[in-house]
Amino acid sequence: MADLWGGRFTKDTDQMVYEFNASINFDKKLYKQDIQGSMAHVKMLAKQNILTESDKEVILKGLQSILEDVENGTLVIDMKYEDIHSFVEANLIDRVGEAGKRLHTGRSRNDQVALDMRLYTREQVERTDLLVKTLMNTILKTMEENVETYMPGFTHLQKAQPTTLAHHYGAYFEMFKRDRERLHDIYKRMNYCPLGAGALAGTTYPLDRNYTAKLLGFYGPTLNSMDSVSDRDYLIEFLAAMATIMMHLSRFSEEIIIWNSNEYQFVEIDDAYSTGSSIMPQKKNPDIAELVRGKTGRVYGALMSLLTTMKGIPLAYNKDMQEDKEMAFDAMENVQNCLILFNGMIETMKFREDKMAKSALGGFTNATDAADYLVNKGVPFRDAHGIIGRLVLYCIEKNCAIDDLSLDELKDISEVFEKDIYEAISLETCVEKRLTIGAPGMDAMREVIAINKEYLKSFPELSVK
Repeated sequence: MADLWGGRFTKDTDQMVYEFNASINFDKKLYKQDIQGSMAHVKMLAKQNILTESDKEVILKGLQSILEDVENGTLVIDMKYEDIHSFVEANLIDRVGEAGKRLHTGRSRNDQVALDMRLYTREQVERTDLLVKTLMNTILKTMEENVETYMPGFTHLQKAQPTTLAHHYGAYFEMFKRDRERLHDIYKRMNYCPLGAGALAGTTYPLDRNYTAKLLGFYGPTLNSMDSVSDRDYLIEFLAAMATIMMHLSRFSEEIIIWNSNEYQFVEIDDAYSTGSSIMPQKKNPDIAELVRGKTGRVYGALMSLLTTMKGIPLAYNKDMQEDKEMAFDAMENVQNCLILFNGMIETMKFREDKMAKSALGGFTNATDAADYLVNKGVPFRDAHGIIGRLVLYCIEKNCAIDDLSLDELKDISEVFEKDIYEAISLETCVEKRLTIGAPGMDAMREVIAINKEYLKSFPELSVK
């Protein structure tokens, strides 16, 4: 559709060039933002006496009718238009005539698309923040219910020290807390209005950019017209934040996959979030966790794609920047779907507390506590470390746990051991005596849970005021 620039050209664009150049196939997602921006722009133009009040009312009525018709399905976004901007403007002119031709006064498609993408991204940041908060509430509920659910803690995927499910889940609560804080930081930086920047150098019309920004819920206008139309760092930041969210979800998914395995059997995933096998009737697969893990790479790809697109672009707008949308839209949709489904999975998941506790008793997870016992009896830590190492080797040869040894066997390795060793290395003692803030002991965990409750209550949700 060459009408937007037809005066300069003497023949039509080649059809293949036109299709290659067009963005309507994906930027149709921005129809609501494009109309919202146009409405604010028209109101500002009338306020500044650039448009008459009658033209303003006619244009606003026409834009509102287009929005309603698109949303109720009576107006289909036609692929014959190059982009969503030309679709809206052409339909407006069809509906209201000459007044519609004045809509584009004082703006360019460059600042128009910059506005649309910023409005859309802002909405997605808000939605993502709310979904992360919902997930954190589910995590916190599990923490509250499992301060005494013992399980092994791991390093290098080997059993290391005993902990609790509440403590393990608490680590992810902290990760997602930082994810929310990143989203809020991005929101603060991005919430400025580029409309009025024009193609790159503003306009000679006496626009009131502060008024437009206020109408659209921005903190104010952007302060450099070239930067306004030619950068997408807010979107890069959002993609990076989403990539980090997905990394955290993927790690969590990996653990659930391991816990769901026949070797561990720590969890039972609800049937609604599992699938079976077409050939093996016994199978119950953790597909949601696996797909979340798999889709993480897809979000990483969107981030790397936009970084690569932007790295060599000179000021100001270049057509390359049209590539900011498809993969970003895909990433936003996938992150939100992953958050919704992952939350549903862990909300309905059952824990096998018996299996967890039994696993925590194996693997010498109390070895560090046995060494600490010797230290408290006056043995230097380095010597205590060697004694317990020999003790573990002895247990491996006997195929038993430290707790299974008689006091005589313990004394054969070190005379320092007394009867109180058994209480000192019990699962309950190993966990409950760790009471520093951030540790898995019951009192420490309850203090952290109270802090987390207050955080969720007081940390604001993102929304346009």
